[in-house]
Amino acid sequence: MNHELLVVLSLLVATIVMLALNKPRGDVVALLMIVALPLTGVVTTSEALSGFGNPNVVLIAAMFVIGEGLARTGVAQRLGDWLAVRGGGSELRLLVLLMGMVGLMGSVMSSTGVVAIFIPVVLRIAAKTGAGAGRLLLPMAYAALISGMLTLVATSSNLVINYELVSHGKDGFEFFDFTLFGLSVLALGILFMSVARRWLPSGDADQPDGRVRPRIHEWVERYQLAEREERVRVRLRSPLVGKTLDEVDLYTDTGARVIAVQRRSRFGVRILRPLPTLELRVNDILLLDRCQATLDRHVLHERYGLKSMPLSGSYFADRSQDVGMAEVVVPAESRLIGQTIAELQLRTQYELHVVGLRRRNKIHPPGFAQKRLKAGDTLLLVGPWRGLRRLQADGRDLVVLSLPAESEDAVPAVNRGPQALFALSVTVVLMVTGIVPNVQAGLIGCLLMGLFRCISVEAAYRAISWKNLILIVGILPFTLALERTGAVDIAANALIGVVGNAEPRFILASLFAITIVLGLVIVNTANALLITPLALAIAEDLGASPYPFAMTVALAASAAFMTPISPVNALVATAGNYRFGDFIRMGLPFTLLTLAVAVLLVPVILPFY
Repeated sequence: MNHELLVVLSLLVATIVMLALNKPRGDVVALLMIVALPLTGVVTTSEALSGFGNPNVVLIAAMFVIGEGLARTGVAQRLGDWLAVRGGGSELRLLVLLMGMVGLMGSVMSSTGVVAIFIPVVLRIAAKTGAGAGRLLLPMAYAALISGMLTLVATSSNLVINYELVSHGKDGFEFFDFTLFGLSVLALGILFMSVARRWLPSGDADQPDGRVRPRIHEWVERYQLAEREERVRVRLRSPLVGKTLDEVDLYTDTGARVIAVQRRSRFGVRILRPLPTLELRVNDILLLDRCQATLDRHVLHERYGLKSMPLSGSYFADRSQDVGMAEVVVPAESRLIGQTIAELQLRTQYELHVVGLRRRNKIHPPGFAQKRLKAGDTLLLVGPWRGLRRLQADGRDLVVLSLPAESEDAVPAVNRGPQALFALSVTVVLMVTGIVPNVQAGLIGCLLMGLFRCISVEAAYRAISWKNLILIVGILPFTLALERTGAVDIAANALIGVVGNAEPRFILASLFAITIVLGLVIVNTANALLITPLALAIAEDLGASPYPFAMTVALAASAAFMTPISPVNALVATAGNYRFGDFIRMGLPFTLLTLAVAVLLVPVILPFY
C-alpha cells in the first residue's frame, strides 16, 4: 500500500466517522476535505473545486427550486385535501392513497419537502377520522424514500450515479429508466404496509394540543364568530354584477363586510382578495362578516340580489389556505390610540378587517366599530395571509401577538398552481425528449416558476439546500482520488475474489448490502458517490454492462428504511412517536424485499451482457 493511498483512505475513514457522528455538520466536513485532498498531491485544487461547476450539482439546485414552487402554489396541499376527501374513514384506503400520492410527488420534488408538507395533513386526517397517525406516518416516509427510485431527478443520489457513468465514458440513464423498478418497489411497499402497519404504534402523534400557537377554530369560539358568518351568491340580476367592491357599500345598508370572494374558474375554486378594484361577477360567492348585532337580510336579498348559501359554522376556517387570522395588540406608543376601529384603514393598507376586540380580557360583542382604541387593546384581524405578514413586518402601530398554527400550512402563491404544473410539465418533457441537456431543462423550469410568480428570487435561494450541495461538492473529489490511488481497483478485486465465481446476481446482492450498511451512517448522496466507482470497476473486471450495477447502487441508496438518521425518517420519528426498534422491525424485512426485487428485476431489464 503506497503512501498516497494510505493518506486518502485515512481521510475517507475520518470523513465517514465525522458524517456518522454529525460532528462537525456534513457541509463543514465537505469543506475540510476540499482543503485537505489537494494537500495529498493526488488531486489538484482545481479538481477539488470542480464540483461547484458540475452540471448535476446545478440540476439538483434547480429541482429544489421547482419543488418549492409546487409547495408555494398549494399543489401539494390541494392533493392533501383531495386525499382527506377520498380516503374517508378507512385507514387502509388512506394508506394506499397516501403512499401512492407521496411516491408520485416525490418523483419530481424533494422527498424531505414532500414529507414535511404531508405531516400536518396526516395529523389532521388522523384527528378527524380517528385513524392511527402512527400507522400512516411511517408508510408515508417509506413512500417518500421509494420515490427516489422512480425518476432520474427524484433524488440527488441518482444524479451523481448518472454523473459517474458519464464521466467513465458511458451513456447516462434516461429520465424514466428508474420508473419500472420504483413502481415495483412502491407496489410492494403498499402491500407490505397494508399488512404490517398493525405492528406500528397506533399512535397518537404529538398532537398540537400542547402547542403554544392556537388554532383558528379556538379564536372562532373565543370571539363568538361562528354566528357572524354569512355566505351569499351573486345572482344573475343582481345590481352588483359588474361593480367593483369600492362601489358597493354593503356595510352601510346591511352591517356586513366582504372578507373574501369565492369564484369558480377553469382550474377549480379560487379565493380572491377583497381589493377595492375587484369587479363582481354572476355566481361569485361573497364571504361576509356580520359585524353588527343584526343583519337586514331583506336588504341583502331584495336590494342587492344576493342569495344566502349554507353556512359552515366555522367562520371561514375551512378556507384557511386563503383567509387567515391574527391577534394584534395596540402598543403604548401606537399612533392609533384614540382612533375608532372604523377609522383604522386596515383594509386599505393591509386588506384586513377587525372582527374582534378584547379589552382587559373582556370580549366585546359585535358593534364595536366606534370604540376608541386604548393601549393594550387586543384586536382579532381577518384577511389574506399576505396582508397579515406585511402587518407583522411593519410592527409599529400594531404588534402581532400570535399567528395561528394554520399559518405554517398557508401558501403564498395559492392561485398559481396551474402555472407551477405547467412549468413542471415543460421541465419533464424537455428531460424526457432530450431536446436540451437535463441541467438546462431544470434551469428553464426555474425561470418559468419565476416568470409565473410561483416563487420569488429570494424564496428560490432559500429553497436550495446549500448544505447538501456543499456535501456533494466535497465528496466528489474523493471518487477521483480513490481511483488514482488504486483504492477502487483494490476493493473491486477483493470483492470479486470473494464472490467472483458466484452468479452476477449474487454480486448485485453484495453491492446492495454494502450500500445499505454504509447508508446506516451516512446520507444517501455521499453513499452513492463512494460506492458507484466500486460498482463500475467490478463491471469492468467482469466484462459486463455497467448499468445493472449502477442501478443496483441507486436503488440501495434510496432504501434507507432501517435508520432514523435518514432526513425523511427523522421527520416522522418525532411526529409519530417512533422508537429506533420500530425502524428496525419494519425496515429490515422491507429492505430484504427490496433487495429481492433489485436482484431479480434489474438483470431482466438491464442485462449483464
